[in-house]
Amino acid sequence: MAQSGEYSWLRPGMSLVAMGDSFTEGVGDPYPDGSGVFRGWSDRLAQHLADHTGEIHYANLAVRGKLIRQIVTDQLAPTLEMKPDVVTLCAGGNDLLRPAGDPERVARVLDHAVSRLRANGSQVVLFTGVNVATGYMRGTIGLFARFYMNVRAIADKYDCHLVDQWSMDVLNDSRAWDEDRLHMSPEGHRRLALRVAEVLGVPTEERWDRPWPVLEQVSWAKARREDLQWVKDSLAPWIGRRLTGRSSGDTVTAKRPELTLLTKDR
Repeated sequence: MAQSGEYSWLRPGMSLVAMGDSFTEGVGDPYPDGSGVFRGWSDRLAQHLADHTGEIHYANLAVRGKLIRQIVTDQLAPTLEMKPDVVTLCAGGNDLLRPAGDPERVARVLDHAVSRLRANGSQVVLFTGVNVATGYMRGTIGLFARFYMNVRAIADKYDCHLVDQWSMDVLNDSRAWDEDRLHMSPEGHRRLALRVAEVLGVPTEERWDRPWPVLEQVSWAKARREDLQWVKDSLAPWIGRRLTGRSSGDTVTAKRPELTLLTKDR
C-alpha cells in the first residue's frame, strides 16, 4: 500500500474529494454555528491540508445512509469528472448492517470503484472500521472482519493509502462516539482527521493517539438509564427505518457537491 514519501500532489491548489456515507459526511460532529451542517473528519482534514499548503480545492459528496452501490452510482462519475489529486472513499458499512450483508459482494463493488479512480490518476485513501469486538455490534464482527481483510487487499492491489481504524485503540473509548453509539463524536472525528493526515504524510502538531483523561466511574444504575435512553432515541428509530425501507439520507444532498476553494485558516 502507499506509504509516506514523495507526495508531489501535496501542493498549493491540490484537490481533494470525499466519497461515502454518514461517516464521511461527518454525522456526530456538527459545525458550532447552529447551521445543522456536519463537519466531521473529512472537513477537518481538508482544512488541515489547506493550512499546510496554503490552499486546496475540496468537495464532499458523502450522504448519510447510502449503500455502496448508491455511493458508486451517485458519487463516482462526478468524482471522476473532477479529476482530483486525492479521493477518500469509505463505504460498505450500511450494507453489512443489513440482514443480507455480503462482505465479498460489497468488496467487489469497492474494487471496481477504486480501479476507476486509480486509472483516472487519483491517489485513493481507504479505511478499515473500528474493532467491534465489544459493545452492541460485537455479533457482526465476523462480517466486518472479512470485509476489512478485503479492503486491505484492495489497498495493496491498487497501491492505495490505508487508514486502519481497527488498530486505533483510542476509538474504543466511549468519548470517541456520539450519543447514538454509531457515529463518532467531535473528538473522535478530530482524532481521525489527524490520523488520516499522518497517513498522507502531512505533519500535525497534535497526536491522534494522545491518551484520554481518566474517566469518572459511572454507576450501574446510571449506565442502565443511559442504555434505555439510547434504545428509545437511537436504536428503535434505526430499526424502524430498516423495517420500512427508509434511510436517514432520503432527503439529504451532498453538502459540498463541487470543488470549492479552502484557504489557510487565520
